[in-house]
Amino acid sequence: MKTILVIDGQGGRVGALLVSEIKKADLPVHLIAVGTNTIATSAMLKAGADQGATGENPVVVGSRRADIIIGPIGIVLADALLGEVTAAMATAVASSDAQRILIPQNRCSTTVVGTADRTVADYVALAMEKLRELVEE
Repeated sequence: MKTILVIDGQGGRVGALLVSEIKKADLPVHLIAVGTNTIATSAMLKAGADQGATGENPVVVGSRRADIIIGPIGIVLADALLGEVTAAMATAVASSDAQRILIPQNRCSTTVVGTADRTVADYVALAMEKLRELVEE
């Protein structure tokens, strides 16, 4: 069974949508949600995460232990999500041995060129396709 780490901040909207879709897919995974704040963590737990935690150290520890990390692209950018992503968090995610699936969002003074103008739900659907591939490997 693979361990999936969903990381999100702000209101946890992207993370909650990811958690909800992963649970609906009924994949054989252990789903851990880590929010950069308690609101994000709460949203992901309400969406069905198996476990949840909040803050920098859970991101760092979770990134070491996860097989797959999934969340908005800001989780690898220090000071993203209005400053909620610390340098330690971004480094932990970026240097993890886990496979990363990042949802592109042109926010936080960062534009990802080459991405289509899609909704978050569209990108979550694409992320789910990739997640299925990784879990079924």
